[in-house]
Amino acid sequence: MSRAVLEELQRQFPQYIRETHSHRGDDTAIIDAEGLIPMVTFLREKIPPRLGRMNKLVDICGNDYPERPERLEAIYHLMSTDTWKRLRLRVPVSAAEPKIPSLVEHYKTANWYERETYDMFGIQFEGHPFLKRILTHWKFEGHPLRKDYPKEKRQHLDESAPIEWFGVKSHTKDDGTETLVVNIGPSHPVTHGIMRLVAELDGEMLVDGQVEIGYLHRCMEKEAEAHTWGLVMPYADRLNYVSAPINTQTYAMAVEKLAGIEVPERTKWLRMIMAEIGRIMDHCTLLGPALVDMGALTNFWYFFKIREAGYRVLDRFVGSRLTSTCDRIGGYALDIYEGFEDDVRNIRGVVEKYLGDVERLITKNRVFLDRTVNVGRMTPEQAIAFGLSGPIARATGYDYDVRKQYPYNFYDQVDFSVVVGSAGDTFDRLMVRVYEMKQCLRILEQGLKGLAKTKGQPVMADVQDMTLPPLEDTYSKMESMIRHFNIIYRGERIPAGEAYLYTEGANGELGFYLVSDGGGKPHRCHVHPPCFSVMQTYTDIAKGSLLADAVIVFSSYNIIAGELER
Repeated sequence: MSRAVLEELQRQFPQYIRETHSHRGDDTAIIDAEGLIPMVTFLREKIPPRLGRMNKLVDICGNDYPERPERLEAIYHLMSTDTWKRLRLRVPVSAAEPKIPSLVEHYKTANWYERETYDMFGIQFEGHPFLKRILTHWKFEGHPLRKDYPKEKRQHLDESAPIEWFGVKSHTKDDGTETLVVNIGPSHPVTHGIMRLVAELDGEMLVDGQVEIGYLHRCMEKEAEAHTWGLVMPYADRLNYVSAPINTQTYAMAVEKLAGIEVPERTKWLRMIMAEIGRIMDHCTLLGPALVDMGALTNFWYFFKIREAGYRVLDRFVGSRLTSTCDRIGGYALDIYEGFEDDVRNIRGVVEKYLGDVERLITKNRVFLDRTVNVGRMTPEQAIAFGLSGPIARATGYDYDVRKQYPYNFYDQVDFSVVVGSAGDTFDRLMVRVYEMKQCLRILEQGLKGLAKTKGQPVMADVQDMTLPPLEDTYSKMESMIRHFNIIYRGERIPAGEAYLYTEGANGELGFYLVSDGGGKPHRCHVHPPCFSVMQTYTDIAKGSLLADAVIVFSSYNIIAGELER
């Protein structure tokens, strides 16, 4: 872990550090706002090489403690791509003067994360180049994640933000002609109803632009504060609803980390299998529509066949096809059904058949190659600067996969390869997912063998006041009925503390930062969605492309609005 980094910070900056602690394997420093820039500069550029440069900003979020004099807090999650160590910095500020220096000059990814924290909590990031709302609308008043903001309050918007609000302007070129600023979306097929692009065009060329999101924002994190720990699970399901099992198990694992719950081995094997099925379905959902955006409809139906094989497993396992909510805090509510293994093995045959057809259709297709090769290129340095992860980052050659660098479940016991591209273009972003699906099949095969070895073992941990008892006991034993009632009605009694847990989602690192005050509901539930950091790269990467190719760049990003906006 990064305890040595904390000790080095204490030696270098004792005047700024208020407190350091380690909890559940996470190392944290609570610091003064004026110390943020000096400490980040040291961590990025001057820290001894053996400790590893904290050259990647993973996330920024906020928190609110109304009972404290400095009630607001910004939380920074840093990572070293040299040593894979992580560090959390917490910066308390008063609500009367909530000012913190911006880190945009140090980490590009800070741009949108600071905007979100400003939007949700009202923290002012001094020096930010475009500190405007991002998840709520442009006329929104107040900051919804403050504890005193009513959850039921509605603010109706009757007009879209004018183009001038985005700061995108036309320019006169050397030949005397002018560029044109146009509005694209959100009610447009190419933006899939989730994004508005204010674009500056030079003919058909994208010169500059600003992206507006927030069209599906539900303030899921606010809802989490009003529900017990277990009842947050369906909200997690609806983040990336295309690969729902990954979302629910990540949330469950985050609560388990915070509570110190160890789940049975059988649960870990089963979670790994369900995650890889979800990953296959998710990649299909990107690849099919992306090819449709190029006019290749046939491939969509081939990927539809693969998805259907995965949905059959979900349907028979939990009775639901899309948002399965099959995880529980501590494991699963039920063990697998008879025939589960055969249905999972059937996925291999379906993938090999239809994915092979798609590869033959596209990899030598002149239209596909012209639309994707060397279009929307991204470098590994850009991927790290923007805090990217997942297939988009790996397409650049940045070899980072949570399953390898930070193994969980039994990923360290199965043999699979991390698929890495080299050009970072649209072609690599699409093909990385094609080849990752083949690696998923390898993991599924090994996962079934591990699952078979645990036959007869429980799929649910037994922890008083934290995990639900078996249903048959609830219906037949008074003690179990009381325990079940208390957990559902009062909530799981999660010990006070904080924890950040992350897994390899279909789009990259999916994480949950949880804070418990010892009650039955989360004090704070922040989601780190991989789509968010990806989306803010769009105009940087698509600039210089033809508008038609900029559409394909967006298609290769796999933006899921429920995950992007929560």
